[in-house]
Amino acid sequence: MRLLSILVIFIFFGNLNAQNKKFEELMEQDWANLKNYREANEKLIENKDFPKVVFMGNSITEGWSNIHPEFFNNNDFLGRGIGGQTTPQMLIRFNPDVIDLKPEAVVILAGTNDIAGNTGYSSVKMITDNFKAMAQLADAHGIEVIIASILPVYNYSWRPEIEPVKIIAEVNAWLKDFAEKNQHTYLDFYSEMADSKKGLPKEYAEDGVHPTDTGYRVMEPLTLKAISKALNKYQDPDN
Repeated sequence: MRLLSILVIFIFFGNLNAQNKKFEELMEQDWANLKNYREANEKLIENKDFPKVVFMGNSITEGWSNIHPEFFNNNDFLGRGIGGQTTPQMLIRFNPDVIDLKPEAVVILAGTNDIAGNTGYSSVKMITDNFKAMAQLADAHGIEVIIASILPVYNYSWRPEIEPVKIIAEVNAWLKDFAEKNQHTYLDFYSEMADSKKGLPKEYAEDGVHPTDTGYRVMEPLTLKAISKALNKYQDPDN
């Protein structure tokens, strides 16, 4: 009986230690990767070196600022993309990576990783709710909102079982309607870049998801036009 009691106590404390370890590991996690830009953000705020436009996104935005840094530097744009991220992660870091930097406008280019299931299943409503929340945060702080369409994707190489074409079309239709109803600016990459299969041609994205140099060069004039529209929409056309 004594041996059984000792065994029960051993199992109890063993399970408790395991739970504590899991809790400690959970507390050490930075799911939204808030630390990624923390130091850079602190320097910008300290120096009051605020950008004109912040680009919030995933690897597409991160790759953009890496491949074409001159596009960002020459226009006083700032990239805040993190590879693999989904909209709930971006929503968590929207305050430190966008609002605290006091830009005039934000370009939100997101959603494709949600559809790919990078952080688990995401319904269309889950995705659009996160877009809505980011737009509302920006709007509440006087930041103009530019909502970019999800880029065309025919197939995700890392999730071949997913058929994204119809989902992307549904989300993009919502984004366009939401932008128009709320006086935001809709940045339509999809219409300019989709091929006959409603994906990205090799010229624009070798893997069908991440833009090439050529792909970004298609996106840039569209982006500049959308930013100009967003920042000048309240100007008197007669002046």
